[in-house]
Amino acid sequence: MPRNEYLMENDAETLRLDLKTDGKKVENQALWAGIQPGMRVADLGFGSGKTTIYLHKLVQPKGEVVGVDIAEDRIKYAEKHYDRDGIEYICRDICEPLEDLGLFDFIWVRFVLEYHKSKSFDIVKNISRILKPGGILCLIDLDYNCLNHFGLSERLERTFYGLTKALEKNTDFDPYVGIKLYSFLYDLGYHDIDVTMAPHHLIFGELNEIDGFNWTKKLEVAVKKLGYEFKEYKGGYEEFFEEFMRFFSDPRRFTYTPVLCCRGNKPTT
Repeated sequence: MPRNEYLMENDAETLRLDLKTDGKKVENQALWAGIQPGMRVADLGFGSGKTTIYLHKLVQPKGEVVGVDIAEDRIKYAEKHYDRDGIEYICRDICEPLEDLGLFDFIWVRFVLEYHKSKSFDIVKNISRILKPGGILCLIDLDYNCLNHFGLSERLERTFYGLTKALEKNTDFDPYVGIKLYSFLYDLGYHDIDVTMAPHHLIFGELNEIDGFNWTKKLEVAVKKLGYEFKEYKGGYEEFFEEFMRFFSDPRRFTYTPVLCCRGNKPTT
């Protein structure tokens, strides 16, 4: 696949993003980062618009949110399901100049940088240009993404690591971007930087419908785009998929991924 193509793009992607977004977690993360009523907020790479609506709630009264995403269908979905006074949805590429959007008090970038391994720092530098001096930039992403499972067979574990290497090489995906977020803000001279870490994809016991759908789509979409050979499996992808789903549906399985939240204030000089 082309390196500038969104890895998870498919007909069901907006629904996947919508279902897996926990509004309460979004609120808690944004409050921790310092969002306040009256702020002008940019939600960059907003997905379905669900995060945007929660950020909008937190900046009332008189605050506004601009949601930016690269996909026209997600703009339409957000306008249909998450339209409010004080919210504007715009189709743009955050790798490109954004100065025409004006300046913001608070910029939110959640689960976006993992898809841009070679460009993640340049993206942060680019979006910093539309943050007011003293404004808050909040970066949220995963570390060791999709790699922490207990109960995998040896060949399943080897295959997961092989797939991860292929994703990094062929799609510019970064499973380890979370650990880099602090350095991005530090290197740009941000002040009052703070970091918190929590479990994400914390899955144990009976598999719920949302986690099942989310992970099935990851395997059906991202993995199939790689053209990976699955040398460990005589039956190829189908045999791999069957073994993983058998493992993942077992209530003994334990899965988690750390999520890193990093916030800082842009220098005033």
